[in-house]
Amino acid sequence: MNVSAPRRLAVIGAGKMGETLARALIESQLLAPEAVVATARHQRTLDQVGGALRVTTTLDNTEAVAAADVVLLCVKPQSAEAVLSELSEVLEPGQLLVSILAGVTLEDIERRLRPGVAVVRAMPNTASLVRAGMTALCGGRQASAEQVALARSLFDRVGRTVVLDERYFDAVTGLSASGPAFLYVVIEALAEGGVKAGLPRKVAIELASQACLGAGQMVLETGSHPALLKDAVTTPAGCTVDGILKLEEGGLRVTLIKAVSEAAARARELG
Repeated sequence: MNVSAPRRLAVIGAGKMGETLARALIESQLLAPEAVVATARHQRTLDQVGGALRVTTTLDNTEAVAAADVVLLCVKPQSAEAVLSELSEVLEPGQLLVSILAGVTLEDIERRLRPGVAVVRAMPNTASLVRAGMTALCGGRQASAEQVALARSLFDRVGRTVVLDERYFDAVTGLSASGPAFLYVVIEALAEGGVKAGLPRKVAIELASQACLGAGQMVLETGSHPALLKDAVTTPAGCTVDGILKLEEGGLRVTLIKAVSEAAARARELG
């Protein structure tokens, strides 16, 4: 499906993720800086974003939204009710609102807006900062297939995307959005193991990080099940199988499953 770029994009809440998305869209030349307007709660933030990206900035959310055909809602979930109340006064049918708010459902958003305003929910993760993100998207009742495709094209600029039913979004939050934090713990632990084995810490961190990056890329590019790739590394009577036995002994597999489950449960509570 051919997707046109937005004529004008409003980023409501130009914090880390909002700025990251705006930067990616500008650097990929999907949008010119003059086609983007960004808002924030503090002028200091706007000065930084405006200076870095050369976009228009304002403290007034309604002013930013009025002329935009696509609105990226990137505020904290705790601010959702107040900000949506503001936006409900100015958003019109035909405009597209893309929300990245964790735990705030399409129904939550749509009932606060005028009928006919299209809404797409997106759940990106922090790896979007380095264009290696993972984003799940879902269209609301008023969102057309073309509008969902348009929203997806924005997040394609910061990594991989997938369109899913909204019932999966708490699980996506627990796995994809929280997952990088779990893997940082894994990388840190692997690096500590390298240090214990005699490696300089900087080298150990680099080796552990690249091992995780390469392993993920192997899964994605080969399409093989992780268990099969693990078996390919685990030679009979080799050193890897001894390490895996220690992982199983320590309950790493069960602990990671529980970590995702707990994070998903917390996402449901936020909603």
